Amino acid sequence: MSSSTSSSMNKYWIPHLDIHKKVITQELQYYLGPEATVRAFTRDGEDGFLITTPGPCLSDEQIDDICVKSKEMWERQAAARASGSSSRTLKRPLHAPVVISKAGSSDSSRRRNKDRRRNDPRREERR
Repeated sequence: MSSSTSSSMNKYWIPHLDIHKKVITQELQYYLGPEATVRAFTRDGEDGFLITTPGPCLSDEQIDDICVKSKEMWERQAAARASGSSSRTLKRPLHAPVVISKAGSSDSSRRRNKDRRRNDPRREERR
């Protein structure tokens, strides 16, 4: 981009509140044309987006539309995380752990104690 083109571009900042970065990145050129760009930008300590465009910035209706689409995106991501955590498959299913015994299981601990008593060398001496 040449300096003359750069100086003819308008720059606008909007706060990031209720706006998903992926949504604004995908929608911006649809609303403002192919020359429009957006990037994360902090202004006076507040995070937001710096929009560079040859024309006017987004209208209130366009920002509302982006906010609605952002909310839908967050809901889809949350649903995917919730469903993905319980049905996630192991990368190597052949190495899945197989439970042999569990700590505190009364049945297995009784068997172990019985085996210990039976094999105790002191017990043989007492007979």
